[in-house]
Amino acid sequence: MLSTILLTAHLLIGVALLGAITHQSVGLLRTSASHGSRFIERYARVDHTIFTVSITVLFALSVILGGLIYPAYRLQVRVPFEAMSLGWAVGLFELKEHFGGIGIGLLPAYLCAWRSGSTGGRVGLTLVLAFIVWWNFLIGHILNNLRGLA
Repeated sequence: MLSTILLTAHLLIGVALLGAITHQSVGLLRTSASHGSRFIERYARVDHTIFTVSITVLFALSVILGGLIYPAYRLQVRVPFEAMSLGWAVGLFELKEHFGGIGIGLLPAYLCAWRSGSTGGRVGLTLVLAFIVWWNFLIGHILNNLRGLA
């Protein structure tokens, strides 16, 4: 029961993080001469600096919840994956873990880049974090669909 609650919280935080980092990334990549649809123009025009603290907090919470869920995953999911010779699934989760660790390590630099106004740093760090968030979200759902926590 506790695993289900933690997994649901992890999912909801992941969805919020995915939305915030995607919104910020689109705002950064939008060109000033963009002639896209009205929706995209309004979506990208939002002040993307307001997402920085939210993204940092949501990312940290997601990793913390993932760490709390990990023992249950290790026993209830990873062991059966190995028994079913699904080494590729275990490998995908290992990458998910490593990317999460890299992301946590990048958060201080990400915050500093957004506070200092370093345009190159903002774009680079935001896009790396966006990749990590999208990767972790998609891989987490693929593996949960293969065998979720009971």
